[in-house]
Amino acid sequence: MTDTLTVTVLGTGIMGAAMARNLARAGHAVRVWNRTRAKAEPLAADGAFVADTPAEAVQDADVVLTMLHDGPAALEVMRQAAPSLRPGTCWVQSTTAGLDALTELADFAREHHLVFFDAPVLGTRQPAEAGQLVVLAAGPHRERDTVTPVFDAIGARTVWTGEDGVDGSATRLKLVANNWVLAVTHGTAETLALARGLGVDPQSFFDIIDGGPLDMGYLRAKAGLVLNGQLVPPSFALATAEKDARLIVQAGEQHGVRLDVAAAGAERLRRAAAQGHANEDMAASYYASFD
Repeated sequence: MTDTLTVTVLGTGIMGAAMARNLARAGHAVRVWNRTRAKAEPLAADGAFVADTPAEAVQDADVVLTMLHDGPAALEVMRQAAPSLRPGTCWVQSTTAGLDALTELADFAREHHLVFFDAPVLGTRQPAEAGQLVVLAAGPHRERDTVTPVFDAIGARTVWTGEDGVDGSATRLKLVANNWVLAVTHGTAETLALARGLGVDPQSFFDIIDGGPLDMGYLRAKAGLVLNGQLVPPSFALATAEKDARLIVQAGEQHGVRLDVAAAGAERLRRAAAQGHANEDMAASYYASFD
């Protein structure tokens, strides 16, 4: 298998557009589609072919990568692409879809004789643009040489979690990781909100944790977005974070785990979205502390 592939990216939002650019920079032939074509058109300057339909986008693809909002969206788009999908094509499913939707996606892959890789990614806008994502991947060993050049173009590291993309091992690890990310995000947001309510300068908080075990780069980064009014453009959109939070809570419930903090976090994100912050960075959870 040559390292130069024809790769289709379906979904060119914050993450998908960055992934497509890095694939093109790596020398692959890139075909893209997005429901709102205007979001995909800038990729033409990077050498990508912008398709009008999913079916047109997947023509002659060696690898199809989906980076859509959720599992149902990915399934809908792949159904639209179905007439042009070749049996044996590798499907890299990078949407955070949740466990229930993953089963439906894998069933679609089986019905259309696609080689299915469950491959969500860790990272937000900046690491995506830099090609520094961490790819969490599960799929058959015999086809990994086909998708490895794709993972190398979009990520700094690939963590293989299993031989079977259907068993959900990669998605389960992604949900665990995202639970931690969201917990830290909400902790940051509520700490800043409490400081504001109590009349405490946030810098005095940073000073007392500086360099110690309670200090962390992610805290500083998310706090900076809130304090400096830099929530747009988002590194990770609040509406997408709410979707992920609900998938995490659902997965916990299905496996006998009560996630009180995650459930409360999902409600914070819902409130912030209702206040008009859905398209801002998820650090806008901060605003859920105020009416």
